[in-house]
Amino acid sequence: MTEPPIVPKLLDTAVSALGGSKRDGQVRMAAAVAHSLDTGEHLAVQAGTGTGKSLAYLVPSIRHAVTTGKTVVVSTATIALQQQLVDRDLPRLSKALKKDLGREPEFAILKGRGNYLCLNKLHSSVASEPDSEELFDPFAASRLGREMKRIREWSSDTETGDRDELTPAVSDQSWRLVSVGARECLGATNCTYGQDCFAEAARKRTGQVDVVVTNHALLAIDAMTEVNVLPDHDAVVVDEAHELVDRVTSVATAELTGTTVAAAARRAGKLVEEEIADALVAASEGLTGLLEDCGTRRWLGLPDGAGPALAAVRDAAWATRTAVGPARGANLDPDAAAARSAAITALDEVHDTAVRVLTAFDEPDESKRRDVVWTSDVPVRGGGFRRTLHVAPLSVGGLLRTRLFGESTVVLTSATLAVGGAFDTVAGSWGLPRSGSTEAERDPDLASGKKPDAAIEWSHLDVGSPFDYARSGILYVATKLPPPGRDGTNPAILDEIETLIKAAGGRTLGLFSSTRAAKAAAEALRERIDTPILCQGEGNTGQLVRDFAADPATSLFGTLSLWQGVDVPGPSLSLVLIDRIPFPRPDDPLLTARQRAVESRGGNGFMAVAATHAALLLAQGVGRLLRSTDDRGVVAVLDSRLATARYGGFLRASLPPFWETANRDTAVAALQRLAES
Repeated sequence: MTEPPIVPKLLDTAVSALGGSKRDGQVRMAAAVAHSLDTGEHLAVQAGTGTGKSLAYLVPSIRHAVTTGKTVVVSTATIALQQQLVDRDLPRLSKALKKDLGREPEFAILKGRGNYLCLNKLHSSVASEPDSEELFDPFAASRLGREMKRIREWSSDTETGDRDELTPAVSDQSWRLVSVGARECLGATNCTYGQDCFAEAARKRTGQVDVVVTNHALLAIDAMTEVNVLPDHDAVVVDEAHELVDRVTSVATAELTGTTVAAAARRAGKLVEEEIADALVAASEGLTGLLEDCGTRRWLGLPDGAGPALAAVRDAAWATRTAVGPARGANLDPDAAAARSAAITALDEVHDTAVRVLTAFDEPDESKRRDVVWTSDVPVRGGGFRRTLHVAPLSVGGLLRTRLFGESTVVLTSATLAVGGAFDTVAGSWGLPRSGSTEAERDPDLASGKKPDAAIEWSHLDVGSPFDYARSGILYVATKLPPPGRDGTNPAILDEIETLIKAAGGRTLGLFSSTRAAKAAAEALRERIDTPILCQGEGNTGQLVRDFAADPATSLFGTLSLWQGVDVPGPSLSLVLIDRIPFPRPDDPLLTARQRAVESRGGNGFMAVAATHAALLLAQGVGRLLRSTDDRGVVAVLDSRLATARYGGFLRASLPPFWETANRDTAVAALQRLAES
């Protein structure tokens, strides 16, 4: 691989400007990214914690943008990384590289339209209408009034309209009253406040810069719709790429309930004749009854009565939408424009989702269907559940291959991409061809009879980590414990946790497979251990993590977001506890359907879907231990299957090369030495 000669020099300048030292893995990654951007060959890079991967892709990306005049999009999964790039890394990099590049590179952040204040909605009566759930809650209504007053005052001062600049933050309920999604927006030419639109101003700024920072959800929307959400660009860097498929799937998933249909009818009620809106209300009642009768399960076909009920929703929504008429024509009246736009958006979503479910089973072969349909009970504010119909794509590989890899050069990076020691599985989920397999095995869309796109060239690289895992960490697998069951936390596991935390003197991050398990363990161990134990759900998660980091004697128990979102270097964290291998729920409708699709093509559905899901999350959880080169500690996995099951080797191959032991005394002694030092 021939790297452009200027890249090492730019990297030296960048490292000096941001502090720290240049690492071998960082140099190799920067060279590979530069080569990818210059040749157009896609690249997947696994870069362990401490590599400095942000600089390794930002430096060649900035060089590419400045020398070609073409924008590079950087997409992340988390707000924390976006803020790091925009608030810290890019400002300093731009100044540092100005001399070598001949001008100061420019950058901007682009968020979804719903993150920006909508002036048209703010100045309409819609902004003063409470949600239905606030109508009977005086406290919520009072809070809503106070927050709306603050928003109105802030609207006169803000230059960006960005929700994140409003401090203290307001509730989601209040923000929904003053923001719009892409489908609800009137468009700059049809809106009274189009010339002052914050979202449009943010998008215009991104069209004039070298690097645009955005998120996976917006990247997905740009790929899924005909509207160009992102500015023109020829390259995309996807950081936290292990999250890409889940984020795209989430954006492509639609929901339908009797309540959402009734809400659409209510929004349109003042805009259409009464009998038209009444027909949609009647359809909503029919849908509610259908969902109650169906229970919670995956649909393999339309249940009895589902066809007529969904057709009634579809037809009534279309009739109402037709009666409402176009969104244009009301642009001189903010109230009318906002009300009409909100009604049209709601009606379109109801209609399109009903159509999508009705056509989901047109293909008789289950493995070749585009969508998966199921019902579940979704919690609602104030308690209780709402029976909900979901429809999600069976695979997003085809979408990504056509609309992402087919249109831009893409660099994907994360600390966890080589699942089971290889890139193939994750690459296949992105729609990239996998080596040593038939076309149909590589791509579900090809198996369904579609014509393949032009060949996609890609390469992969694992640049390792600066950490000496074998000397810095121990992986202890508790092989003497019984395999975890479904009946709560085993007393033997609680005894094990107690022994390990006492040996560590606190300093423990407990990662649990469920909220219930985390809470049960915290409650039980608080009666046995003198050091403090915090538990996710007992306060703001960010504050809990800060409290945990501030006191080395404290332990923190939690679930999913802690598996990937905690960065606590130093003495406050020397033990990571994992109660069980994080397999997805066996009744997860979408993952079950994906497993069956793999099996229908002769593959191993469990390994391709469930084990891969577990391997990625397990690697992320284990990665919480070492966050700096000075860190030391133990990862204790209290699930014996990691050592005894046939898939255990696959999972361990996805983890950093810690020194491994099944001897509890060895782990306890190591923790005691760390606590004493």
